[in-house]
Formats: sequence, C-alpha cells, structure tokens
Amino acid sequence: MLKPMLAVERQLSTSRTYLLRYLLTNSDDDAAKQKATLQASRATIADAAKAAKGGTMEAPLAEIETTIAAYEQAARALTEMAAKSNALWYGETHGLRQEMNTATDKTVAHLLATSQANIERATDNLTESSSLLLSMAGLVVTRYGHACPTRFIEVVEAAHPVPDAAGQHAAERMLERVQGLSADDLLVCLISGGGSALLALPGQGIAFEEKREINRQLLLCGADITEINCVRKHLSAIKGGRLAAAAAPARVLTLALSDVVGNNPATIGSGPTVPDPSTLEMARAVIARYNVVCPPAMTAHLADPASETQKPGDPRLANTEYRLVGSPIATLEAAAKIAGEAGYAVINQGDGITGFSHVAAREQAALALAARDKGKRVCILSGGETTVQVRGKGRGGRNSEFLLALAIATEGTLEIHALACDTDGIDGTESNAGAWFAPEHWTKAKALGLDPEAFLANNDAYSFFEALDALVVTGPTLTNVNDFRTILVDPG
Repeated sequence: MLKPMLAVERQLSTSRTYLLRYLLTNSDDDAAKQKATLQASRATIADAAKAAKGGTMEAPLAEIETTIAAYEQAARALTEMAAKSNALWYGETHGLRQEMNTATDKTVAHLLATSQANIERATDNLTESSSLLLSMAGLVVTRYGHACPTRFIEVVEAAHPVPDAAGQHAAERMLERVQGLSADDLLVCLISGGGSALLALPGQGIAFEEKREINRQLLLCGADITEINCVRKHLSAIKGGRLAAAAAPARVLTLALSDVVGNNPATIGSGPTVPDPSTLEMARAVIARYNVVCPPAMTAHLADPASETQKPGDPRLANTEYRLVGSPIATLEAAAKIAGEAGYAVINQGDGITGFSHVAAREQAALALAARDKGKRVCILSGGETTVQVRGKGRGGRNSEFLLALAIATEGTLEIHALACDTDGIDGTESNAGAWFAPEHWTKAKALGLDPEAFLANNDAYSFFEALDALVVTGPTLTNVNDFRTILVDPG
C-alpha cells in the first residue's frame, strides 16, 4: 500500500509545483506538465487498484483517486479565476497568504495516510490549498532596468552599486512582511549578488545618507567584496542573518545564486538569512585599513556590542535551510568544454581570481605570451572578482580595466584575442557588460591617437573601448555568477 501512495504523493507534489509556476508565468508548457503529472497519478492508482482487486487496499486507493479529482477541479477553477482577475493577488486575499504553505504541507502529509479518515482530511486540505494559492504574494527588489513582468510577485527597482531610497524602502517592506510569522509558515528567500546594495537598511542611529557615503568610499578604495560586505552587514538592520532572525520561528528556505569567490553564504548579498562569522572588530579593521571616513554616529555603532550580527548557533536561525542553485565555476566549466572541442588546450584558472584588475591582467598576459612563444593554441579562462582602486575620473568597471591592462601588456600581438565581462550584463556602473580585444584594435587605437596607458591611469577603460567600438553590451542577463574572462592564443 505504501509504495503506490508514495508515488502518488511525489506526482501530486510535482503537479503542484507546475501549477505554482503556471500561475507565475502563464506558461502553456507548465500547464501541460501539470496535467501530465495528474494523469500519471491516476495511472499509478489504476495499476495499484488492479493489483489489489478484492483486497483491503482497494478502498483507500479509491479515496486517493477522489482526492486527486478534487485537487484537479480546484486547480482548474483556480487558474480560471486568476485569468479573470489579476487584482485578486493582492486585494481581499492578503490575510490568506501566510496560510498557503501550511495548507499545502498538510496536503502532502495527508496523502501518505492509510486510513479512510485521513484520506478524507487530505481531500479537504487539497481543496483548501488550491483556493489559498490565490493569496500567493512576494516582493522582489532588483536593479533599475532589470525587472520582469509577473502576475503575483511584486517587483521593485532600486540603485546598484550605490544604494538609493528605493532600496531602503524595499528593505523596510521586506522586514515588515516577515514580522509575526509562525512555525507553520514558510519564507522563501531568493538571494543573489547585488543584494547588498539593493537592500540598504541602516542600523539604528545611522542616517541613510551616511551609510550611502560609506558604501561609496568602500567601492572606490580598492577593498574586496568580502571586506565591503563585512562593513555593510554590521551597519545594517537586515543583513548578516537579521532577516531570518526577524522571521523566526518560521521555516526559512534560501535559494542562492553565487557571485562571490568561494560561494560563502554569508557574503552573497551580505547574507540576510544566514549566520555571519565576521565580527564588529573585523569591520572596524576594514574601515581603518582603507582610511574610510566615518561620522561619529557610525563609529559609535561599530563600537556597540549590540550591533553585532547573528552568529552560528543563534536559536532564531535554527529553522533555516540554505541551498546554492548556481555558481561561477559552472560557467567556466561550460566554456572549457566548448574551447576543448574547438581544439584549444584549456588553462582554467577557476573562479577565485581576486586582487587589482591590472595586476591580474599582467599575470594572465604573461601566461598568454608564454603559450604564444611555445607555439601552443591555448584558451585561458578565469572568473572571480577583481577590484579597481579609483584614482582617475574616467568611466569603466573592473572587467574593462582588466582588458585594457591586458592589451597594454600584450602590446596588441597578432596571436591574442580576449574578452572580459560581468555575467549580469553590467560592468561597474556603466551600460556595458565588459569589452573584447583583438589585434586590429591595437592598430586602430594607434591610428586614432589613443594612449592606452593614459586611459588606464585615468580609470577610463570604457571610453577607450567605446572609441574602438569594442564594448560588449548585452543588457540585463537576469543572472549573476560573477566575472567571466577568456584569452585565446592562436600562434601563426
């Protein structure tokens, strides 16, 4: 009896997933998959009932069939209602949202029941779950120009990498929404790179403009992302595990897309839902190391033990779960496969490249030139997150600066082509993902009278590559797995 019931439970759970996705995306493919999994459930029951003909299992199986029919009817009614009124997602159903996950979890549990009474309760809960799906809601904050149309989830836009008031307001609303949840509630948090700037909610006693100015100084001083986020977390009311702590005792499920070296959960988006091992002392050390100017209120805040972030073992974070759903190394591995198939010997330096962009460029240029001198056809791949110490007044991000320094180090040799981009489509604060460089660009730069060294000294890689028509402009890619750099060496 247990085996077919487990199969039906899995199939109904899958069907429910496709139903949720359909309500969010209105995808015909999701609707078809939902119907297919329901049909599979019916087939499973039919086979089990045939095998159990005349036995004690036949009646419970018939009750599960009734449960599925009720679920199917409710799901059909739900989608029809949703199509008629998009307003239902946020209107009178506001009070029902927090009950949705409780009801659906009860549904799955009851489908494993073997008694007639439990199966009847499962039928009731399936109907309740389907009606409560109308109350599904959420809030997403993303960079300006990166929003996508949705039916039930609200999407707001804010500034990145320097925060603005829209990001502060979004963070305040998120913190408010998780207040008062119970142990029966499920809070799903989707975290990716950029969240540190987009969720800008200063800690007690800190003015927003003061925190914004500290963020600007950190971005310009050459600090790496781990150092920057250490300070951000200790100046925040929502980062460093504070969002999850505010949601306690609810279950918190975090799905994270990594854009940081090492995939450290506490660094991705400054870890609003995970414990933070960094300390106030470490934050103060970063401030001192880079001579960041702090106002008195901020200095006092960083000296107050009450400003410490949530630490491992905090009971308020006991009911949290964390899953990494994407990482930079997967991008490099995919590129390595393509390059290998094209006949290149691949040097994959991994996703841990840090330090100053121009230094990393010189190191990789040496590798490329050595391969050229040995007559080797090589593809050099690397990820990670380099930094730029801003000394000039030009434009451009770390990838464009890396590529300009690489072009200088290789002096436009005929055998080397290169590309450096940020996978989210934005390099620094400009509109480009990065740039590409070919030998003919070096010749063109000389013909135009461009001085690569002067552009590099002024941190103006964007203008250099713009003049060569060599910027890579993708627009929002809707993902973020950090930087991607490739150098192709083709000896003549």
